[in-house]
Amino acid sequence: MLKVEPIPAFQDNYIWAIHDGHHAAVVDPGESAPVEQFLAQRGLALGAIVITHHHGDHQGGVADLLAAHPRTPSGAPMPVLGPASERIGGRTRALREGDEVTLAEPAVTLRVLDVPGHTAGHIAYVGDLAEAGRAVFCGDTLFASGCGRLFEGSPAQMLASLDKLAGLPGDTRVYCAHEYTRSNVRFARAVEPDNAALAAWERRVDALRAADTPTLPTTIAHEREVNPFLRSREASVRAAVSAHGGATDSDAKAFGALRGWKDNFR
Repeated sequence: MLKVEPIPAFQDNYIWAIHDGHHAAVVDPGESAPVEQFLAQRGLALGAIVITHHHGDHQGGVADLLAAHPRTPSGAPMPVLGPASERIGGRTRALREGDEVTLAEPAVTLRVLDVPGHTAGHIAYVGDLAEAGRAVFCGDTLFASGCGRLFEGSPAQMLASLDKLAGLPGDTRVYCAHEYTRSNVRFARAVEPDNAALAAWERRVDALRAADTPTLPTTIAHEREVNPFLRSREASVRAAVSAHGGATDSDAKAFGALRGWKDNFR
């Protein structure tokens, strides 16, 4: 039975472990020590390393993991999957949209989407994980109630990437890489103060964080209801952007203004 579990790292990162009780694939291991501790605690063997983009807090632990686990339990070289157009240390397979990856340990098939914006070559992995359900591992492109900063891409690119993710089945679980939900919800409430689903979600987030429980995963359907960056074409969001002084004469301009508002939101 496949499970997906968070491995907390740094201050607010999540490294995601996909495991079957015996073997684990880890997504975006920015540091190795939490991964090693997780594997040891659960008696798991490392079977694959999966990277969404090149930032150090997502791939910084790869070298140490490879040094400790150069081969899979079956003796094959440890697979390191990553975006084709970014520099990923130790990468054994370069991936782009349309590629499909089948891992052996654990047995998982993942489909690749190009989702540039946060970085130029950012990718996401989509899979049907049997008992764990549909999943998307989206790195720093889509967050719970938010999205990543535009470090290397344009508003139009990020909007297209988020549209692509929003088009996934509603029950797809969203496994993003940071616990930014509380601050994202605070901004979302400033954009859509009358969104009832968002108000209920804020109460739920506060309760989860008070209990030191992750707010993730959410679902694509949930994000469509509460995430202003998936709702940038909604009249309520456009009105808020305009009232804040942002341009709304095109989808890309409205999205860019919304992202700029969030960048400076306190």
